[in-house]
Amino acid sequence: MMAAELQPYRAYKDSGVESLGDVPAHWEVRQLGRIGRFKKGGGGTKEDERADGIPCVRYGDLYTQYQFFITTTRACVTPELADTIYTPIRYGDVLFAGSGEAIDEIGKSAVNLIPGPACCGGDVIILRPSIDADARFLGYAMDCAATARQKACIGRGFTVVHVYSSDLKYVTVAIPSLPEQAAIVRFLDHADRRIRRYIRAKQKLIALLEEQKQAVIHEAVTGRIDVRTGRPYPAYKDSGVEWLGKVPGHWTVGPIGRFSAVGNGSTPSRSNAAYWSCGTHPWLTSSSVNERYVTKADQFVTDRALRECHLPHVTANSVLVGITGQGKTRGMAAVLRIDATINQHLAYITLRTEAISPCYVHLFLDAAYAELRGISSASGSTREALTCEDIRAFRVVLPPADEQEVVLSAVARSIGRLESGADGARRQIDVAREYRERLIADVVTGKFDVRKAAAGLPEVDPLGAEENPIDNSNWHPRAEGSGTAEDVTAQNVVDANQLAAAE
Repeated sequence: MMAAELQPYRAYKDSGVESLGDVPAHWEVRQLGRIGRFKKGGGGTKEDERADGIPCVRYGDLYTQYQFFITTTRACVTPELADTIYTPIRYGDVLFAGSGEAIDEIGKSAVNLIPGPACCGGDVIILRPSIDADARFLGYAMDCAATARQKACIGRGFTVVHVYSSDLKYVTVAIPSLPEQAAIVRFLDHADRRIRRYIRAKQKLIALLEEQKQAVIHEAVTGRIDVRTGRPYPAYKDSGVEWLGKVPGHWTVGPIGRFSAVGNGSTPSRSNAAYWSCGTHPWLTSSSVNERYVTKADQFVTDRALRECHLPHVTANSVLVGITGQGKTRGMAAVLRIDATINQHLAYITLRTEAISPCYVHLFLDAAYAELRGISSASGSTREALTCEDIRAFRVVLPPADEQEVVLSAVARSIGRLESGADGARRQIDVAREYRERLIADVVTGKFDVRKAAAGLPEVDPLGAEENPIDNSNWHPRAEGSGTAEDVTAQNVVDANQLAAAE
């Protein structure tokens, strides 16, 4: 609402830079080389990192930990190393990543707002301002979309992209007066707090919808509820499995290995072109199980690879299970819809009977995620791995074939509504982030005059101030609180009304 009322400045001039476009006539257009002095950071390795000591910023952290501002660091180094090997940084220094993997992100930057001693490692380029400037304004201006486009144009390289201070010094920004910089910072900080609060509410809603989805699946596939009646079954028996407890009396309990073949695959040598060149057999990795169904492959191997590397021929309608690195994402199992082979990080479950639906086995494994995660965590492996024997021995509970289809249909209807709500919330988050990026770029390049809006902002945020300013645009908070999806939806309405009233 507040942004909709913003107006452009009265007079503009050509900045001479395509990405900046026209800027307010009274703003100064400066290349970074005329704003301060560049220097190269230097430092040791990650083995130097400690939990306490002198805060240390590494170039990779500029991509993963920060956006616009550095207020805390992921790790520290000892004072001795900070003085001898690493490069000290001051409050207000702008740090640029000297290398990266993507041309459109090269030179990712953030301004140092740590008030005390701090340092940076190698492959960091430091700009120490020599003009009077608001540090937070520089943080916004140096990494807004208009500046990022300029940095992308000077990136060099393909596999690894580099940027150098000799090129960065020609990157151009528009600089208003100090009071106007302060007004811009005040406005953007205020807007950012509201956008992030909105995003957190949507993320909480998604987490609760996912929690409700898992509860629906768990109740259905463990027989807590008869999906046909919405009530418990008339008779139960002890499953002999602690986490399952009692199950419907007419359901069957047994290990996966009793009714299926289980195995895993391998990765042919990448250096042997005979295994990969012009391959025709789909070869799948653990990323394949992030979706419910596997219908295509991105990589293919040859007949020779199948023979010499002992790769399994996995038939369609098998269930794939990720067996290493459990817990990084919720996705762990998927139903294979094509014939394929797999790598060593996947296992296959190929059913020996048509009386068991692969989709039902997949749904059961989804409900059993926590139990399988616990087995992999207890493996003692640093990769937290399941074995094929773990899967063969894992006990599942199965209703009769016709009832499996009833459960699948009922669950699909229930979780379809929940997934639709979660997808809508994700789209809203994407829109909010895009809006935030555009708003920041438009304000720091003078497309809107925010001085009047900033002057009208309350001294204290009526919805509560944020303790920590922006650090990471990709930050995803963990689910907080408890309650139903309907509770959170209602709270979102309350939050929206409060926001409107506050504005």
